[in-house]
Amino acid sequence: MATIEECREALDRLSDNLARAEGDVRGAAALDRSLSCHITDLDQTFTGRLDDGRIRVDAVAPGPPRTKAEIRLAMTGDDLLALVAGELKFPKAWASGRVRLEAGFRDLLRLKSLL
Repeated sequence: MATIEECREALDRLSDNLARAEGDVRGAAALDRSLSCHITDLDQTFTGRLDDGRIRVDAVAPGPPRTKAEIRLAMTGDDLLALVAGELKFPKAWASGRVRLEAGFRDLLRLKSLL
């Protein structure tokens, strides 16, 4: 089982990957939205912002998200690590329910190129 520190490092790596992206991926990530990522097996939630292609984590709190972020993710810590490492493909994980993504319709359309 992944630790909270490993999950934080994975989110930092994802942020770095998004910041280095080009083309359509860069454009899709260039949103300014509140973000939450609930790590279900650890029952911890990272909250912050997706801002100009970077993920900024502002806090980690126990339990599910206390407020409704504009982009909401939920998954196990191991699935987060596997996604960031490229070992788990997001479309398959989303379709099977291993990863939950909730956002407004327009944001989902923009984010689809990241998937």
